[in-house]
Amino acid sequence: MSIIRPFRGLRPQPQMAREVASPPYDVLSSAEAREIVKSNPNSFLRINKAEIDFDESANPYGDEVYRRGKDNLQRLIDENIMVRDERPSFYLYRLTWQGRSQTGLITLTSVEEYDAGKIKKHEHTRPEKVSDRADHITFLEAQVGPVFSTFRHDATISAIFDRITATPPTTKFDADDDVTNELWVVDDTPTVDELIAAFAKLSCLYIADGHHRSQSASEVCRRFKGENPNHTGEEPYNFFLNVLFADSELRILAYNRVVNDLNGLTIDDIMKQSAKHFEITPQTTEVNPENPHVFGIYADSKWYRLESKPGSFEATHPTKSIDASILADNLIAPLFGITDPKTDKRINFVGGIRGNAELVKLVDSGDYKIAFSLHPTSITQLLNVADAGEVMPPKSTWFEPKLRSGMVVNLLKD
Repeated sequence: MSIIRPFRGLRPQPQMAREVASPPYDVLSSAEAREIVKSNPNSFLRINKAEIDFDESANPYGDEVYRRGKDNLQRLIDENIMVRDERPSFYLYRLTWQGRSQTGLITLTSVEEYDAGKIKKHEHTRPEKVSDRADHITFLEAQVGPVFSTFRHDATISAIFDRITATPPTTKFDADDDVTNELWVVDDTPTVDELIAAFAKLSCLYIADGHHRSQSASEVCRRFKGENPNHTGEEPYNFFLNVLFADSELRILAYNRVVNDLNGLTIDDIMKQSAKHFEITPQTTEVNPENPHVFGIYADSKWYRLESKPGSFEATHPTKSIDASILADNLIAPLFGITDPKTDKRINFVGGIRGNAELVKLVDSGDYKIAFSLHPTSITQLLNVADAGEVMPPKSTWFEPKLRSGMVVNLLKD
């Protein structure tokens, strides 16, 4: 079963939601966040990235930064900008972008189920990032950044969502990123019970984005459990803030690559050596890969289309059949010597939302020598990797649109 739990959410007054709700903490630099809050002191970035209230030399992981985040959250509460619901509730959250909508359930999910692998992962976590978010939760006594998860489409759940969203939303606004955000409060007992029963029939959930937030919730639970001799398993720290979307509604964009060093090779060398694994065709226009296992290369003001040759990769392997792995195994690693893209400074990654224009810009500027455009990873591939207990290739999924932080907060203490 998949356990979901209603909670008394803290959320902005509807007329303040556009001002408060912010991009996730990890998609903006501190400098970018500082620019945003100059004109909007109520932005939730002041809670999620409180280092922006300090000099640039401040340690973003210092206790004083976490304390400032708590103070900033308390100010929003004291000034009645954010208000806590009286009844334990679920919340439906719909994001509409470029004519396409996705609707998810904001809920609490079980740390115990996460630890047991019933909320499945596809990514390793870094201890320093887990520690940061765990400290953030501990100091604020609140979970402010939701995990973004998915489940295999279920007709019963979709029918419940449709019924709820047929009514006017409690909150609705268009954000600066052209995404329409809508929120419904679900606090009537029959619907709450109906949702609990429907999700209980799912064998598992899958993390789409937010592995560090999930692991940090587990770490917070471990800390608090160790300090509580009367631990029962029902305490608020045993659950974490999550938004659950059907897999059929999610949109993954390409995650492209740029490399700043050709490793002593010329473009002709690269094409000749790549011909072992790829059919290569020069192009007169940019390459947006139309199918899996097709790639674009941009270098020296020219585009090339590469299509993987049959037998050049393990077509049935859950991870090695993903385009990010194919490109790494058959070109980037053997030709450029980049074997660990997570740490090698010669390679960088460009979210598909920026398009091929960004690749051209980066290469033409001289900062990078070559760019690669990829076909997006499918949600089915991601779920298959998680089911197999494998790990996705680094930087292989870019979900869009992003969830905004501050839409609903889970306070760990009354």
